[in-house]
Amino acid sequence: MLAYVIRRLLLIIPTLLGIMVVNFVVVQFAPGGPVELMISQIRGRGTDATQRFAGGQGELSGAQQARSTTASSEASKYRGAQGLDPELIKELERTFGFDKPAPERFLLMMGKYLRFDFGTSFYSDRRVVDLVLEKMPVSISLGIWTTLITYLVGIPLGIRKAVRDGSRFDLWTSTAIVVGNAIPGFLFAVLLIVVFAGSSYLHIFPLRGLVSDYFWELPWWEKPLDYLWHMVLPVTAITIGAFTSLTMLTKNSFLDEINKQYVVTARAKGLAEKRVLYGHVFRNAMLLVIAGFPSLLVGVLFTGSVLIEVIFSLDGLGQLGFAAAVNRDYPVMFGTLYFFTLIGLVLKIISDLTYTFVDPRIDFEARG
Repeated sequence: MLAYVIRRLLLIIPTLLGIMVVNFVVVQFAPGGPVELMISQIRGRGTDATQRFAGGQGELSGAQQARSTTASSEASKYRGAQGLDPELIKELERTFGFDKPAPERFLLMMGKYLRFDFGTSFYSDRRVVDLVLEKMPVSISLGIWTTLITYLVGIPLGIRKAVRDGSRFDLWTSTAIVVGNAIPGFLFAVLLIVVFAGSSYLHIFPLRGLVSDYFWELPWWEKPLDYLWHMVLPVTAITIGAFTSLTMLTKNSFLDEINKQYVVTARAKGLAEKRVLYGHVFRNAMLLVIAGFPSLLVGVLFTGSVLIEVIFSLDGLGQLGFAAAVNRDYPVMFGTLYFFTLIGLVLKIISDLTYTFVDPRIDFEARG
């Protein structure tokens, strides 16, 4: 197993590199880079925008701000640059690092990422690491609680549905699951707000934020309650989609195993139903469920809660990633992509190791 883990760890390097290369190339062909966005701001707000850019970046001289010569469209590769000083365009390129060829920029970026130096945001002028750490508590809260509830409820419910397949219990729970799966998470979030956090019906839960504004003034024993009170609605909204999928996956996996010959043989030997179900069927049926754990956790933790964060005014990684994409904030985009892809690949290895824990008969090293 050690040799297998080492091989998988070494495979992270080309996998991560390939993902970064593909995304970097795609972004190079996407219109509206940071230089073009800054040009559009200067176009829209004139000299004031130029002065703000100069003050924020600290690299443009007063003489460069004062120039206003006209550059032909052939002299610039950026849309909307006509009429702006060519020296200003060059200064913008130097500021955002676009004065170097794309391959050189990529190599410089990856060299920094190997040292976990993710640079500084173009627009907030803060280190990417600081931004991620600032937003992390919200996303970790949503991700951990959603994953925990999804597995603690979805797996037992799926097993029960498989055991009582075709019963009235299976019928009405399947109906509820289909309805829950048909409702988008953001729409369900709005419904929860209207019913439980609005003035029209009930006002039980808070409308926004991870904690109350007076959180730090509360006694120590009330702080966890205040935090959980704020988590109820957003976690419920996110859990619906993941919960329904996991429940049906668990049920179908168990049904597939229950109908196999080894289960019939175990029952014929007189083994108790619980012994058959949890001693023989469980470890085989859970393999598919475990396989989906890394993608579920990474998806919920880092990418699956953008609309939920917006609706409940939660400033997490979802909103950070969305703002970075809109503003073409490349350090934030590529820094978070590198870091979270690395986490996902490591979680995939952990998932494979969990296979061997659930079913010791699996030997990945022998397959290699």
